[in-house]
Amino acid sequence: MRSNNVVIRVKNLTVERSNAEIIKDVNLEVNKGDYVGIVGPNGGGKTTLLLSMLGLLPLKSGSISIFGKDIRSFSEWDRIAYVSQDAIKFDAQFPLSVRELVSLGRVNGHNFGRSLKTVDWEAVDEALEFMDLKKIAGKRIGHLSGGQKQRLFVAKALVRKPEVIFLDEPIAGVDPMTQEKFYMKLSDLNSKKGITVLIVSHDLSAVFCRMSRIICVNKEVHSEAVSEDFIPDELLKKTYGEHFHFVFHKHECAGVFNNGRTDSS
Repeated sequence: MRSNNVVIRVKNLTVERSNAEIIKDVNLEVNKGDYVGIVGPNGGGKTTLLLSMLGLLPLKSGSISIFGKDIRSFSEWDRIAYVSQDAIKFDAQFPLSVRELVSLGRVNGHNFGRSLKTVDWEAVDEALEFMDLKKIAGKRIGHLSGGQKQRLFVAKALVRKPEVIFLDEPIAGVDPMTQEKFYMKLSDLNSKKGITVLIVSHDLSAVFCRMSRIICVNKEVHSEAVSEDFIPDELLKKTYGEHFHFVFHKHECAGVFNNGRTDSS
């Protein structure tokens, strides 16, 4: 029996890019309300998997369904939001305020070229409030810090009222404290708004501390639920290699990974 809670189902998926097989024979499910960390080595296929689930890459074989519909005929993309890894790389001189940029998330094929309605601006203000950006709503986007830019583009995605949000390495290049605050905001999206979150990340500590499922990608893909009893060693070795060792301090919600040695700190 198929669960009504499954929002994404991937079956026997193989994807090629530039005539090279990037991911092979992938099978996984993402349930409604999951908070999913997609991890793996550089070049292993994390972004390829994510783009495939967004319908942005052709499939060599296999299938993907979203909300029970084959991705090739799926049309309800307003239920899905995506923040790319290049989202914050914009022209710092572009003359838009934070509130104006977030409002662009409400523009679609039905209202393009028209003024936004009151309900649209209410959604904008709600997203700004939730992402702690309301106090800087009038600030030019080129004057924002790295962490503010990240939250800005999540707010722009949120105004669409999505049920699922994909994020591809949105926090590269910022300090650990800013990263932690960002992950906390994603946790709030997941727990308080019920949004299913999938994020490509290199931060294994954040994945095991905050997320409910891990998807490990290195051509082959392995997916497991994360729980207090979950021991990640074997799963991570399948992805990163036998040399890889990860120590997870459950009580401190922290992890340290090392090549070939154990960290007992």
